[in-house]
Amino acid sequence: MATLPQDMSHEEIDVDFLRRKYTEERAKRLNPKGNNQYIEVKGDFSRYIDDPYVDGPLVRDAVDETVEALVIGGGFGGLLAAAELHKIGVTDIRIVEKAGDFGGTWYWNRYPGAQCDIESYIYMPLLEETGYIPTEKYAHAAELFAHARRIGEQYGLYSRALFQTQVVDVEWDDASAQWVAKTDQGDTIKARWVLSASGPLNRPKLPGIPGIDQFKGHTFHTSRWDYAYTGGDSRGGMTGLADKRVAIIGTGATAIQCVPYTARDAAHLYVVQRTPSTVDVRGNCPTDMEWAKSLKPGWQRERMDNFNVLVSGQRAPVDLVQDGWTDLFRDMVSSWMPEDPTSVPPEELARLTELADFRKGNNIRARVDAIVTNKEAAEGLKPWYGMMCKRPTFHDTYLQAFNQPNVTLVDTQGRGLDRITENGIVFDGVEYPVDCIIFATGFESGTGYARRAAMEVRGRGGKTMTEHFAKGMRTFHGFFTDGFPNFFMLGLSQNGFKPNVTDMLAEQAEHITALIAAARAEGKTRIEATSEAVEGWVSTIREKSQRVRRFLATCTPGYYGGDGDIDQGLLIDTYADGSIAFSALLKAWRAAGDRAGLEIV
Repeated sequence: MATLPQDMSHEEIDVDFLRRKYTEERAKRLNPKGNNQYIEVKGDFSRYIDDPYVDGPLVRDAVDETVEALVIGGGFGGLLAAAELHKIGVTDIRIVEKAGDFGGTWYWNRYPGAQCDIESYIYMPLLEETGYIPTEKYAHAAELFAHARRIGEQYGLYSRALFQTQVVDVEWDDASAQWVAKTDQGDTIKARWVLSASGPLNRPKLPGIPGIDQFKGHTFHTSRWDYAYTGGDSRGGMTGLADKRVAIIGTGATAIQCVPYTARDAAHLYVVQRTPSTVDVRGNCPTDMEWAKSLKPGWQRERMDNFNVLVSGQRAPVDLVQDGWTDLFRDMVSSWMPEDPTSVPPEELARLTELADFRKGNNIRARVDAIVTNKEAAEGLKPWYGMMCKRPTFHDTYLQAFNQPNVTLVDTQGRGLDRITENGIVFDGVEYPVDCIIFATGFESGTGYARRAAMEVRGRGGKTMTEHFAKGMRTFHGFFTDGFPNFFMLGLSQNGFKPNVTDMLAEQAEHITALIAAARAEGKTRIEATSEAVEGWVSTIREKSQRVRRFLATCTPGYYGGDGDIDQGLLIDTYADGSIAFSALLKAWRAAGDRAGLEIV
C-alpha cells in the first residue's frame, strides 16, 4: 500500500460536524421544482433579452442563399468553428448570431467588473494565430469582446455574418442532402453542414419570485446591464446609482464580480443570497511584457494542456498558470493522491478525498472570517458544501464589499425572497424598499433543448430534436446523433468537460472539421451517427455517471446538479472519466481510422 502523507492520515477536522452541517444546509435549499422554479424570458418577460447595445431594430433585406456550412452562434465557440472551417478550405459559410456583433457571452455580459475567471493567456483563443497578448492575467469584458472581434476580422468573418438574427427552425432535406434554416428575419439558408455553437450561457433566466411582475421601479438582468440607467461602464463610475437603493438578486459568479462595483457607486446595496459561493483569492495583475517577449511558438497550447492536467487532479513537473484553480486542485487532489490511486483501498481513498475537501472548505470559511468584520454577514457568507458542488469563484474585493456601511446581505438561508412588491423586496416579513432590482440569476443550462436553443431542429422524417432528446441527450461522443446527419453540436453534451471552456471548444471544432475535411476529400456528403453507436455511447455515459450522480446527490442545489433535479444537471451527462481520458479516447478513435460509429457516404 502507498505511504500517505502524515498530515493526511491524522486529521483534526471534525468530520461528523461537517457532514451534518453540509446535510442540513443542503436540506434548506432543496426545491421540488428544480429548474422549473425559474421563469423563461418570453411573453411579458421578453424585454429581459432585448439587446441594449444596438441602435435599434435591424433593417435589411431577407437572405435566400445556399452555402457549404452554417455556423449557429458567434461567440468563441462559433468563431473557433468558423476559423477551423477556414483552415480546411471551407470558406463558403454563413454565421448567424442573435447579438449585434461577435463575442457571445462577452457581447452580452458587460456588467461592471466582468472578467474571465480562467487565466486570459489560456482562456482567450487563438492568441498566437492573432498575435495578441492580453493586458492582464484576467482580462476584463471589453478586452474579451475586442478579441472576439479581432478573430472575426482576421478570418474575414464579418462579411459572412448575419447579426441581430436568430435561427428559429432548421430542417433536413433528404433529397438535396442539405439543411434548410429559417431565421426570425425571414432568411432561408441552405447548407451542407451545420455547426451549432449557441452555448449554454446565451439565454438568461429569472427567478420565480411571487410579485416579480409587480415592481414599479427599474429592473434588468446582468447580461443586459442598463448603463443608460446606472451611468458609467464596465469599469464602474455608475453615477446614476448615487441616490439609488439597489438589490442584486443572486450570488453566483456574476454577482461576485459586479457586487463590489455596485457597492461602490450605489447609495445602498442589498445583496440577496440563497447560497453563498466559495470565494478564494484571484490575484489579478498586469501582464509582464518581458515575459511575453520570451514566449516560444506553441506556448499557448502548452499552457492550456498544463492547466488541464493540473485541474484534472494530476501532477505536472511545473505549474505554468499558478492561480486559484491550480492551487485548488493541488490542495484537493494532487498534493496527497498517490501516483497510483489504485494502490489505496477505495474506502480509504474516499475518506482522504473527503478530508481534503473539508480542509479546503475550512480554509475558504476562515478567509471569510479574516475579511468580513460584520460577524452576522460573515456567517451568512460561509459556504457549507463540497468544493465542486458549484463552480468555484475567485475574487479580491467581493468579501470586502460587505464591510461597507451601505451594503446589506439579505441571507435567505436557501429560501429565496418571500415576494417582490411594487416598491421593494420582502424576506421573512421585512420589506426592503429599493429603486432598482438587478437579476444576477444566471442562464438556461439544464432545461429542454428547444427552450435553451430557442430553435427547433427537424431531422430525417421530420422528427424534432426536442422529441429526440425528450428522455435526455442521446449522442455519439457528444457531437453527432442519429437521424440528424451533418448536424454537429459544440458545447457540453456527453463529452469531456474542461473548466477552461474555450480549450474544450477548440478541441471539438478541430475534431469536427477534421471529419468534414476527410469527407470532402473522399467526395462524400453525409456524416451521421448510427443508432447503435448512439445507444452504446449513451450507455457508457450513464454507466460512468453513477459516481457523479452520487456526488451531486450530496450537494447543495446549483446548476451543476440541475438545482436539485440531478437529471437536468449541467454536468450529469459529461464523460465522467474526465477531459484527459475523453481526449485520449478521441485520439485513439481517430488513429483507428475506421471512423466506427459514423456512417459517411
